[in-house]
Amino acid sequence: MRKKFNKLVRDNIPNIIEKNGDIPIYRLLNDEEYWKYLLKKDNEELLEVKAAKTIEERKKELADKLELIKAMAEFNGYSLDDIIEEANQKRNKNGGFTKRILLIRTK
Repeated sequence: MRKKFNKLVRDNIPNIIEKNGDIPIYRLLNDEEYWKYLLKKDNEELLEVKAAKTIEERKKELADKLELIKAMAEFNGYSLDDIIEEANQKRNKNGGFTKRILLIRTK
């Protein structure tokens, strides 16, 4: 059965498709395309996090987001540890989100 995807997929997906008896048609992206599709995939993954109905589903979708952040970091020459260190520095300076503060306005 033919299905059209036109989306960035994880590296092992073509092999999984073959093991399931289908033939994957794909190509490798250049740098400009790859960044474009990473951003598109980020939006897709955010929608999947929002749509998750259970905590377990949300955990799986957040894991997908983390893998995507790792790929985006590596594309830009950083490791996931570099991004975590940057996040820690920002948290030390500005705090995190644990207090659940909603800023309404200033006077």
